Amino acid sequence: MSAKRFQWDILIRVVLIFLTTTAASFVLVKQWYVYEVIILPVIIYQVIDFYRFHKQAEREVQQFVESIQYRDFSRNFNVQGAPLELKPLRKGFNDINSTFKLITKEKETQFQYLQKVLELVDTGILSFEMQTGEVVWMNESLKKILLTPYLKTIHSLEKRDPLLYEQLVHLKPGNSIVVNIHQEKTTIKVLVSATAFQTDDKKFQLMAFQNVNAALDETESKAWQRLLSVMTHEIMNSVAPISSLADTLKNRLQASVQHLDNSNGVVEDLEVGINTIKRRSEGLLKFAQVYRNLNKITTPTLKKVYVRDLFESMHNLMEPTLEQKGIEMEVVLKDPDLSLELDSNLIEQVLINLIINAMDAVKESADPRIILSAQQTANQKLIIKVSDNGTGMTEEVLNNIFIPFFSTKKNGSGIGLSLCKQIMMLHKGNISVQSIVGQGTAFSLQF
Repeated sequence: MSAKRFQWDILIRVVLIFLTTTAASFVLVKQWYVYEVIILPVIIYQVIDFYRFHKQAEREVQQFVESIQYRDFSRNFNVQGAPLELKPLRKGFNDINSTFKLITKEKETQFQYLQKVLELVDTGILSFEMQTGEVVWMNESLKKILLTPYLKTIHSLEKRDPLLYEQLVHLKPGNSIVVNIHQEKTTIKVLVSATAFQTDDKKFQLMAFQNVNAALDETESKAWQRLLSVMTHEIMNSVAPISSLADTLKNRLQASVQHLDNSNGVVEDLEVGINTIKRRSEGLLKFAQVYRNLNKITTPTLKKVYVRDLFESMHNLMEPTLEQKGIEMEVVLKDPDLSLELDSNLIEQVLINLIINAMDAVKESADPRIILSAQQTANQKLIIKVSDNGTGMTEEVLNNIFIPFFSTKKNGSGIGLSLCKQIMMLHKGNISVQSIVGQGTAFSLQF
């Protein structure tokens, strides 16, 4: 509407100039010079007025273009103080600015909303320019995963973790890879997926970092449970008849011993052999029964427990054995009001297992010491730690200690730490270990 009115203003001025110039031409042809003197000033005035109107409109358009160029949509063109012929133009500019302002506000709201959503998700997000490597954006989850508050470029990772950097820069859009990320003294497995997009002449790569430790642990645990279930079932079905048969053979041998020639010790040899078969078969049955424990625990009975009570129970239970072996156990608890929801019987079983392992690890130390501690992290997670100054473990042992059947002890069953891991998974937590050969080991239970 405003544009049409502005066009009509121009059209009217052009028509008036046309009419006056036509009249001047007619008077000139008729040689009515007196009238020519009257019409000529009118033509000059109309031309000057039209030029002034054009320059004013040009200045108004230039100011409007500048406001668009610098995205200054808050600028307001004064309609009330404008000349009558420019009021429609200024009103049109204000309407356009208001529309742009509304669109910009909607986009800003959408951007803020999207940014807040990405800040809340557990998946780490990283966006960087592919040519320069300059990081455009990274969310809080990624900062926590990488333990870094800021990345200027993707190349900044090279000094922090060269292997991770090589894996990321060679990850092509559309592909995924599982990488190990070192967090202080722990290592987590992260699934990294990449995609690419282009704006103007720049290409960007977007990477998503998802912690898959819990998922992998759960999958691995279920696989072991199924394997153990099959193995224990087959072992017990196969060995139980052997044990029963050994009992039968032994009874028949004892009933028939008076009718047999035992001059060369054959009867004694048979009896020893049958006893050996019976003993080993019973050992296998007991072995299978122990491993069945891995599948027995399904749902923990959770209740509020103070950590101080848990530690006091552990200290009272283990103190006689520790004193007997000359091992000092230090309990560190800065906040006596720390509490959490757990199954105290199951968690006590985990702590007993870890303390017994620590006692075995420090038996050759000059000053054997075990530290039982608890603390709450900045993200409100509670960590219970069992540390020792024992012999420590090699990298190879660390990679296998939570696998069922694996044990470094001569008479170990390899079930203890596997059971500990399963119990922690039932509590929606995890267990991790850090160890240095010759310096000691620390197991951390994170709830």
